[in-house]
Amino acid sequence: METRWVGPDGYEITAATRDGRQVLRLRRYGELVADCFAVDELRRFVDLADLCEVVTLPFGERSPTRRREAVR
Repeated sequence: METRWVGPDGYEITAATRDGRQVLRLRRYGELVADCFAVDELRRFVDLADLCEVVTLPFGERSPTRRREAVR
């Protein structure tokens, strides 16, 4: 499952690989802004406190706490 963070003004950050190294790929409105090799590099572009992680839930699965009891 891909990890993704979004921020204000159309910013989106995903993990990617560049030249065999893991990077944080920063896009704004879908356009590549930078591949950052460290979080400190990313801070030059976006305030990290404004980012929200996007959690993708599996389609069609229910939470174990919300399963209905079997019909008797």
